[in-house]
Amino acid sequence: MAETIDLAKARYPDLGHRRVVIAGGTGDVGEGIIRAWVKSGAHVVVPSRTDRKIDELRGILSDLEGPGRVDFVSGDSASFEDAEEMAKRIISEFGPVTDIVASIGGWWQKNPLWEISDEDWQSFFVSVSSAHVATVRAWVPHLPQSGTYQLILGGSAQMPVPGASIINMQQAALLMMRKVLTAELGDRLRVASQVLGPVVTRAREHVDPNWVANGEVGLVSAAIAADPAVTGVDFVSYDKSQMLETLVALKVYPG
Repeated sequence: MAETIDLAKARYPDLGHRRVVIAGGTGDVGEGIIRAWVKSGAHVVVPSRTDRKIDELRGILSDLEGPGRVDFVSGDSASFEDAEEMAKRIISEFGPVTDIVASIGGWWQKNPLWEISDEDWQSFFVSVSSAHVATVRAWVPHLPQSGTYQLILGGSAQMPVPGASIINMQQAALLMMRKVLTAELGDRLRVASQVLGPVVTRAREHVDPNWVANGEVGLVSAAIAADPAVTGVDFVSYDKSQMLETLVALKVYPG
């Protein structure tokens, strides 16, 4: 039987002093992260390549409640240069940023490794990995010691999925990027990740009650930011049971 997590019982931290940029925040998992940070009182900034995605998300978030607020910025930030310009623009418009949550990428599952196309390789490995590195380059120099750099990753970073070789390698590389950042930054900035199984979002037509929900992912992200002792950790939540353990360990849900 699947565990039950009732977010009405959650203890959302006080992040009223923080400003977070959620890269990839217009995605389905990003919605849950936005909601949790706003409920925790933070100022959330979400960049997007298109106004259409911003308009869609504004509609979805029309019922958003919380002491925090959310702003959107339109513009490309996938390349090194564009990401740096986006960072400067956000800081100039809104002020210093304390946290980054990178929820960038999508799913691909098609062919075995020896049959992948150059187009798929460029789109799902090179482009996504480069966007993550561009985000690191643009933001890490601006973040305070009390801040966090967080990665939202999938279980494919650790478990091979037949037909999804590109995603497996991309996610494994990003998990190593988290470890490299921790080693290189030391106590200058906290770095952590979430490694997730399937996530329940509004876009899912069929869901399993044992899957984690995007709101739970958001609560973990807010809890990571709130706890100054959390760094160099990969929170693995393949299912509801592991997610419950994570939330309890971070002291944002009753045990």
